[in-house]
Amino acid sequence: MTRPREAPKFVPAPGIAGGIDDFIAFLELEKGLSRNTCGSYEKDLLQFGDFLRRERRAGTWRDVRAEDLSAWLAELNADGVSARSAARKLSAVRALAKRLVASGARADDFSEIVSRPKVRAALPETLSVQEVSKILEMPDAGTPQGLRDRAMLELMYGSGLRASELCSLEIQAVNFEEGVLRVRGKGSKDRVVPVGRKALEALRDYLSENGRAKLAKPRTGSALFLSSWGKAISRKTLWALLQERVRRAGIDKKIHPHQLRHAFATHLLANGADLRVIQELLGHADIGTTQIYTAVERSRLADEHRRTHPRGQA
Repeated sequence: MTRPREAPKFVPAPGIAGGIDDFIAFLELEKGLSRNTCGSYEKDLLQFGDFLRRERRAGTWRDVRAEDLSAWLAELNADGVSARSAARKLSAVRALAKRLVASGARADDFSEIVSRPKVRAALPETLSVQEVSKILEMPDAGTPQGLRDRAMLELMYGSGLRASELCSLEIQAVNFEEGVLRVRGKGSKDRVVPVGRKALEALRDYLSENGRAKLAKPRTGSALFLSSWGKAISRKTLWALLQERVRRAGIDKKIHPHQLRHAFATHLLANGADLRVIQELLGHADIGTTQIYTAVERSRLADEHRRTHPRGQA
């Protein structure tokens, strides 16, 4: 006897705001994304939600159609929003749409047929080996803060860390015997990266009684890099101290911590490192993200040719 087929489970259509709240909770609790990442998703989705209520009279996510999303992208373009920003916002909406289908709240993906704005790949500005060397020489090794700053900068450049990864490091993440570091990257994914000799030396000096011990307070935990108040150093503080080192080094560029990561990748590539190895060291899930550095290297070579070849200049 054949059993009767069960009726599909009915899932109430979530309201616009409620659907966004549920999705952000899903990203935080189930996907393990950081607060900063979730905040970016939420900002873009709330903007789309406001458009849906204001212009399209959509009450639930079942009311949303592909033409609504296309109309929003057209409005963003008319308002002067860059193609890169619009593409990021579209990615957030697509992630939400896929979640709605997966949860049964929608039968179809309304974002599937909407074209992505065409974005020209912007090459990340990087630093030369000489410029990096100048920056690394700036910290004063005679102070606890100087020992800390030298260790942080050596580690960021030597291991290609993100600012958030550096600031969240704990003491036990460093394995001096094997010369490696355990890093927690995006999506709470761990990876092990090598630490160069210079960075290991800087870390040993910082972890001596003249470095971290003088910054630690009674309630200081296991954070590796400490502020003057004995707390884990923040990305804001890291950015400010890097700006000061760049200024003192006489480098006339707007530098942020991520550029040390860019320098790490481009300098490895220039010296013959395999792109797949660089991908693993950086913790990129997609090789396409890493391939931007091949374009950086080609651009650098073209600039050098134009600068030095008798027939290269216009």
